[in-house]
Amino acid sequence: MDEFEEAGYGQEPIGFGTRPALLVVDFQVGFTDAASPLGRSSHVQRAVNNTVALISEARRREIPIASCNVAWSSRDDMAYWKIGSLYDGSFFHGHPHTDIDPRISAPDYIFEFTKTAPSIFFQTPIHAWLTKHCIDTTIITGCTTSGCVRASVVDSFSFGYRTIVPEDCCGDQNEEAHWSNLRDVGRRYADVTTLTDVIEHFDKNHTLSC
Repeated sequence: MDEFEEAGYGQEPIGFGTRPALLVVDFQVGFTDAASPLGRSSHVQRAVNNTVALISEARRREIPIASCNVAWSSRDDMAYWKIGSLYDGSFFHGHPHTDIDPRISAPDYIFEFTKTAPSIFFQTPIHAWLTKHCIDTTIITGCTTSGCVRASVVDSFSFGYRTIVPEDCCGDQNEEAHWSNLRDVGRRYADVTTLTDVIEHFDKNHTLSC
């Protein structure tokens, strides 16, 4: 037992509610294609492939799905990012790197939109969309675990949603950053689980439309 466990961190499981939604954070070409400096992580590729499987299972059960990318008009409307490769124009509107990865994109079913900050919740329409669908549980996937995924997890928690993170559906530039951040949010804000666990939950629990 470590100091966090001794202090009581991670002792209260959250669990699923009755109406989950799947949220996919920033699986766009700039993070999934090796032509981009930010897109060369095999760890992210694993997460994309697993999320494709999870989307298929969620869609088959008519579970709502939302997916976002991140893009800006120019340097002028960007926050003070410390990531130099974001400033080369490839994350500006219209560049192919801002497109949602075609393995993930399905605008006929998935609600797709653009954000400008790390969290999928920050000044986006996602909260209204979740309310419209009577959602009480978010299942968060995407990249990167230590950045936009973590920010989305914290905001999901802050808005009062039960928050589930299938770890093998999230990716980062390396596994150390991935695991250290999941360990921390798992102590405080979310249940960290797996793709298999989420699908098993779907199999055991019939989800109704709002």
